[in-house]
Amino acid sequence: MINSIQNYTLMQSINSLSFAPAVNDWLANSRHPRILHVFDHACNLINERREVLSIVTPQIGNGPFNLVIESDVLFSEYINVETSISISDNQLTLGDLTLLTTDAKLWNPCPDWEVLHAKRDDILNQLISLPISNYLKRGFDTPFDDHSGLLNHQHFLIAQSQIPNLRFSNSLISALTIADLPSALTAAQKLAGLGQGLTPAGDDFILGAILATWIIHPIEVARVLAKEITNTAAPLTTSLSAAYLKSAGRGEAGILWHNFFNALSAGDSSAIQLQISKLLSIGETSGADALAGFIGTFISYAESEDKLCHS
Repeated sequence: MINSIQNYTLMQSINSLSFAPAVNDWLANSRHPRILHVFDHACNLINERREVLSIVTPQIGNGPFNLVIESDVLFSEYINVETSISISDNQLTLGDLTLLTTDAKLWNPCPDWEVLHAKRDDILNQLISLPISNYLKRGFDTPFDDHSGLLNHQHFLIAQSQIPNLRFSNSLISALTIADLPSALTAAQKLAGLGQGLTPAGDDFILGAILATWIIHPIEVARVLAKEITNTAAPLTTSLSAAYLKSAGRGEAGILWHNFFNALSAGDSSAIQLQISKLLSIGETSGADALAGFIGTFISYAESEDKLCHS
């Protein structure tokens, strides 16, 4: 009886705030899910098809395969990799945690790529004119005034990151800019899975480059490039990184990227700096790696289109 009372007191039901469409598919189609990773503010689940579901607290927020719960519960106090999982209508149970999804709001992980594409040159101007002294550990006290300043920014991000092969990263962004799919696939195969951690640096760079591709190219072109490259890279890396790459291939991005794109679209330099600082805080170097890919692709776009803008 004492054990029953103790177990009962540990049970906790938590409402969910929001979820991406991929979450519904994951819950409906997973037959043998298991715990993949447990952190304080996130818990990653994986199913038999290597699809990932991330359960996260509000401080992490929305993502392409995130279920955001309303509580700041510490997952590491309730869950480990051996914890049992059960799925039923409108709820997901992880050991002593029951997550209720009835009132959760559907979140769209796809930015408005057509609007962003129409503003691609304005976005390039914003990147070129951006004062970076507020969010780089060292660097410049003045805004970029030409293309070389933007190039220095990318080189700084690469120096802060763990990108393992600069030659292949340059090959990838050059190929993406001119929609050279065979060359892009070759470079992506060399970068995929390279580096340490749950999302290796090469994958993060690919992700950032793909997000830039959705802005630079018309959506029909971007869709083909993004899908083919991420489908090629995903089998060569970790389960979590593959999930992020596949989501980018579908034109999906996390909330921090949405906020960054909104700031770029609005031309709000202070908001852009704030959002970059938040992106740079992702992981050890994941944010820097992804931003290097994103900015590098815009550098290549500026060079190929001969649109070197001045602030």
